[in-house]
Amino acid sequence: MKVVIVGGVAGGATAAARLRRLDEAAEIVVFERSGYISYANCGLPYYIGGTIADKSALTLQTPESFRARFNVDMRVRHEVEAIDAARHVVTVRNLETDEVFEEPYDKLILSPGARPTRPTLPGVGLDRLFTLRTVEDTFAMKEFIDREHPRSAVVCGGGFIGLEVAENLRELGLDVTIAQRPRHLMNPFDADAAALIHQEMRAHGVHLALGRSVEGFEERDGGIDVLVAGEEPLRADMVVLAIGVTPDTTLAETAGLETGIKGSIVVNDRMETGVEDIYAVGDAVQISHLVTGDDALISLAGPANKQGRVAADVICGLNSRFAGAQGTSVIKVFDLTAAATGLSEAAC
Repeated sequence: MKVVIVGGVAGGATAAARLRRLDEAAEIVVFERSGYISYANCGLPYYIGGTIADKSALTLQTPESFRARFNVDMRVRHEVEAIDAARHVVTVRNLETDEVFEEPYDKLILSPGARPTRPTLPGVGLDRLFTLRTVEDTFAMKEFIDREHPRSAVVCGGGFIGLEVAENLRELGLDVTIAQRPRHLMNPFDADAAALIHQEMRAHGVHLALGRSVEGFEERDGGIDVLVAGEEPLRADMVVLAIGVTPDTTLAETAGLETGIKGSIVVNDRMETGVEDIYAVGDAVQISHLVTGDDALISLAGPANKQGRVAADVICGLNSRFAGAQGTSVIKVFDLTAAATGLSEAAC
């Protein structure tokens, strides 16, 4: 049996490791378009802030260590461009050499993850505007800070990544403002709990521009203006876009797989898509919310790891099922720890 996995990180890497434990003879190939196959997204902002000093600490496994431990063919800087489900082959591009080739499979697991949401606003492509999702994003932001020594930053978005980036930039001594349309940070929390987070952020010198609608970005005099509806622009040396993520499912859509919320891949509780021998896991899939039973997008590593295990189990003949998730999450906010699970009052 040959299993091809598109994407590493949480879902894909976990599926590969579980497959090897269940089947010593299976041929397992993982294609990852970035240069890293297994890392913790949560740790990325802390490398920028210096809490994590060694960049190698960001990666849980390297292609070499994964191959040595699990006998899995890990190919980084390879992007799968197309799926031919009828022929059971994928078309792959080697991003280093630009070579294009076909790879056959018996079973295919899609774990493409999600990409940072980039709104169609003026100035989104400016050099001083960053997103943070991959290890490469982290290095780019760190190199900019070390080279340019910015003194101020605006973080657009007050979710997990936004708060972690704001904290770490503040620890570096930058003047930091968080700007967002909602009137309180951390959407999974209710307003009374979020108020404690607001207090902690302000106590550490982070400015909160809440209830503001960002309309675009303009370069001016070596810096960047964040254009805010009905108000003066917010001036900064750099901007971080952290307004959420969108399932990265272009490959699945072009292959004719059924899609759901925000274009996410529709799967059953065995992580099977509607196309024979194709499975999907991680941030790209639509799952069931354990509390409501409704379809949901829950972009967290915990559910992705479990989904990877379920897909591997099913491929190897075990009767595993993924019941859903309730969105349990936790975040460090300077000297506070904030956690949430299930539904907020607003969601109820």
